[in-house]
Amino acid sequence: MKCRLEKEYKILYTGINGTCAHEFIVDLRPFKPLGIEAEDIAKRLMDYGFHAPTLSFPVAGTLMIEPTESEDKAELDRFCDALLNIKKEIDLVVNKQVDAKNNVLKNAPHTQWVITANDWDRPYSRQEAAFPLEWVKTNKFWPTVSRVNNTHGDRNLVCTCEPIESYMES
Repeated sequence: MKCRLEKEYKILYTGINGTCAHEFIVDLRPFKPLGIEAEDIAKRLMDYGFHAPTLSFPVAGTLMIEPTESEDKAELDRFCDALLNIKKEIDLVVNKQVDAKNNVLKNAPHTQWVITANDWDRPYSRQEAAFPLEWVKTNKFWPTVSRVNNTHGDRNLVCTCEPIESYMES
């Protein structure tokens, strides 16, 4: 996986021979000055049917990819294909071929409700949003919600637990 992805992404902390252990870190910080955050890439992976790997740990602005033995080679190849296609989407922003603030990365993930709504005001097609690679069509996973304000959620926790008094014994 590292060998496939390092052609398009910078990989951090490789050994002196360019090797890595069971995990590796993809550096997404070079895209930040262009307006593309690591979170944009993580959210876009959902449109490809993947839960994003560890985001911003141990280094802010990175993805830590840690494949497990429970995934077969075909699945690992699909994950690489997704990240390589996302790099093409990044390149469209870099080359100013698409709007830097209104593109498939910034609007990801695309829910079924968004894709099937009567109105479509995005500068890219529904096909590009929901089915970015051919194999996504055969086993589409639909994210249930679009973007949320992560900072707001981190700072305004909502507890749905019963009041502490309900746990007291009489």
